[in-house]
Amino acid sequence: MMKLAVLATLAASAAAFAPVQTGKASTALNAFEGELGSQPPIGFFDPLGLLDEADQERFDRLRYVEVKHGRIAQLAFLGNIVTRAGAHFGGNIDKAGHAFDSYPNGWAAIYGADAIPVKGALQIFSFIGLLEIAVMKDMSGFGNEFPGDLRNGTFKSGWDKFDDETKFQKRAIELNNGRAAMMGILGLMMHEQLGGSIPIVGEM
Repeated sequence: MMKLAVLATLAASAAAFAPVQTGKASTALNAFEGELGSQPPIGFFDPLGLLDEADQERFDRLRYVEVKHGRIAQLAFLGNIVTRAGAHFGGNIDKAGHAFDSYPNGWAAIYGADAIPVKGALQIFSFIGLLEIAVMKDMSGFGNEFPGDLRNGTFKSGWDKFDDETKFQKRAIELNNGRAAMMGILGLMMHEQLGGSIPIVGEM
């Protein structure tokens, strides 16, 4: 099951490097080449043509999704590195006495012979769903400044002290780190299925 998911992801990634028509792409290039994320050395990069004839609302929606996935990937990648280094919560994960470090790392913790029980997985996914629906979302009326700004009226003093140039730079750093993390966690998932050992990460 996991191997099929990895193969499907690889096929989608390969499609990103396929040739595209330049006629429609030029329209998107002219409209969004100055947006955050269009930066050297690659510049504007839309090989799948997702922004062909797109308006600002469409762009903002895709940017919101990209930022959110990047944040999730950063947490996932860091979680893999930390747990594979041997760092786990102390104590037990349930009343039956199963310790946090008694379960395997990575995908094996969710799916496999030694995975956490189904009820435990359901609790985790339910909590994530609650965050998605009620907490981690862009709420109107709070003056959020950009796609992915989920402060919703909180932490204003810390962010507002920066000038526009610094804000733009910090957003660019987060976006690039998220892109790198998406590739990183995909690589870890692939190597986990292939087995072997990776420097720093250790045995997969």
